[in-house]
Amino acid sequence: MTDGIRGTGRRWALLAAVGALMAGGVAPAAAEGAGRREARLAGAHDATQAALDAIVAEGTPGALAAVRDGRERWSGDAGVADLATREPRRDRDRFRVGSLTKTFTATVLLRLDAQGVLSLDDTVERWLPGVVRGNGNDGRKVTVRHLLSHTSGIFNYNRDEGFLAKFTGESFLVHRYDGATPEELVRIGLSHPPLFEPGTGWAYSDTNYILAGMVVESATGDDYGSQVRRHILKPLKLRSTTVPGSASAVPRPHGRHYSRLYDEDPGAPVYDVTEFNPSVAGAAGQVISSTRDLNRFYGALLGGRLLPPGQTAEMLTTVPVEEEESRTGGAPTAAYGLGIRSDRLSCGVTVWGHGGQVPGSLSRAAATRDGRHVLTLNRNGDWGGQAGEDAVLEAEFCG
Repeated sequence: MTDGIRGTGRRWALLAAVGALMAGGVAPAAAEGAGRREARLAGAHDATQAALDAIVAEGTPGALAAVRDGRERWSGDAGVADLATREPRRDRDRFRVGSLTKTFTATVLLRLDAQGVLSLDDTVERWLPGVVRGNGNDGRKVTVRHLLSHTSGIFNYNRDEGFLAKFTGESFLVHRYDGATPEELVRIGLSHPPLFEPGTGWAYSDTNYILAGMVVESATGDDYGSQVRRHILKPLKLRSTTVPGSASAVPRPHGRHYSRLYDEDPGAPVYDVTEFNPSVAGAAGQVISSTRDLNRFYGALLGGRLLPPGQTAEMLTTVPVEEEESRTGGAPTAAYGLGIRSDRLSCGVTVWGHGGQVPGSLSRAAATRDGRHVLTLNRNGDWGGQAGEDAVLEAEFCG
């Protein structure tokens, strides 16, 4: 439901609308200087804006991006937030971030590791006794680190045929409010044999992060959402970020979220899927946020404001991945750490972040290692390949 079912086929061609840079008002005394600064920043991000425009020209209803580069801020948009009203996308809008949630989950566990509440090398069995068993799965061999790095070998419940039959295609419209418990999602994953022995391979699996959320709750005696708020949202004052649990609505302000229900036919109908029960994504993909909040989060994380140096080093210790297997976006030269990935762009710059997908929303976040230069991108349609998103990153960090 987050990244495991993303298609790479042709894009629906409905719109070719071009958005403009969002500009705020300035005090009269500062207008002239601010105007010169805005013009300079706009010119510096012309290539990024053009890449957003191209995403919309190829069929996405609307695209939105925001950048933090040191003390400078920039935001750009293209297309529309609402196909009915034609309202533009705005940088304050909230959206479902999909698997960017994984970075939040990993950060909470790394903070708990730093506090001595648990260890990355604890087995899943220690915190969830008897849960990971059957069909060759064994929680006594899987560690918290294996979960966060996708090296557990546990099958991705998002690729289970029964799950796909229920939550893709027109069946999604019938079951969109059903939801699922973490235990139910884990049982789906464990109904399949493991892909490999823990620690001997890499395979992206949302089941890992459902289990990670369950470990958070077992180790703290608290619910997952409360722990995200305690460790991340409150310290960083991320007021536009929520952990909805089973709540179906997206808090305002927000644009609409559109889906072709994973039908690759370019003529497939488009549905408004803004509301659905996100518990089917859980600790792997339920978070709602904004470009501003996500830039602040990734900037603080990579800038050392959330984790001690030791835990930051653990998070950024990576294993190589294959792009077509990761389903999280990025260039072919990619690696995965603990809830975060690195991508080496064509100009040699390495960025850190994540990609995410849930029905109606595609998101990307990328930042330099020091956290000073950060970009977050969102598309309010869940179809099409990733070349357009890659072009935005290339334009911002290489252009």
